[in-house]
Amino acid sequence: MTNKPLMSKATAVWLVDNTTLTFKQIADFCGMHELEVQGIADGDVAAGVKGFDPIASNQLDQKEIDKGEADAGYKLRLKFNAAAVGEDKRRGPRYTPLSKRQDRPNAILWLVKFHPELADAQIARLVGTTKPTIASIRERTHWNIQNMTAIDPVALGLCRQSELDSEVQKAAKKRAAEGVMSDDERRKLVSTEQSLGMATEPRLPTAIAGLENFTLGGGDEEKAEPKDFSDADSFFNLPHGDDDEDDEDN
Repeated sequence: MTNKPLMSKATAVWLVDNTTLTFKQIADFCGMHELEVQGIADGDVAAGVKGFDPIASNQLDQKEIDKGEADAGYKLRLKFNAAAVGEDKRRGPRYTPLSKRQDRPNAILWLVKFHPELADAQIARLVGTTKPTIASIRERTHWNIQNMTAIDPVALGLCRQSELDSEVQKAAKKRAAEGVMSDDERRKLVSTEQSLGMATEPRLPTAIAGLENFTLGGGDEEKAEPKDFSDADSFFNLPHGDDDEDDEDN
């Protein structure tokens, strides 16, 4: 038996509109986050979603609601419903309210632009669209491509940030396993704590670091003090080579 009612978001909308249950009680019953339920009450989440009566659908008793309204700490108990079994494993495109469907192309454009590593199936799961639509936007052959604006699907309410992050991580791991991961994608996978803990890069490449203390010619013996050429005579009277070489010249 699933621990969430059928059409949980629509059920949450109904409970917000028709009961005095707390946001936490509704969130616990519908398997949602408390802030998401608060967003429903404020009109920022699930706008256009029609409430689904859990009492009429035989998922909740009025007595349960009465107990919950009397005691803010009471947790509502879901009635067993054979039709709800396996609902969490249901496959298929995500349902998108009519009021949000016009925003899907903008969300797809944003995902294609900023997360090209995502597969079409992942984008379809996030915003509830079809692969032909995604392909037309990727190839810029969509009939309305000139009027589209890339907008974050999370800001549009088409998916949660946690869902987007999960899909991005899956795509990155897959590309890493296939050996096609770019350096930029690797940097994106490094957490903030790891990034702050990394040692700073040296200003000079290690191959030439410290050469400023040596003069040309090499050898440790060349690590000498700088010569004083303030006197013109000392500059022109530089030491000659070995005596053997002078003898050969003579």
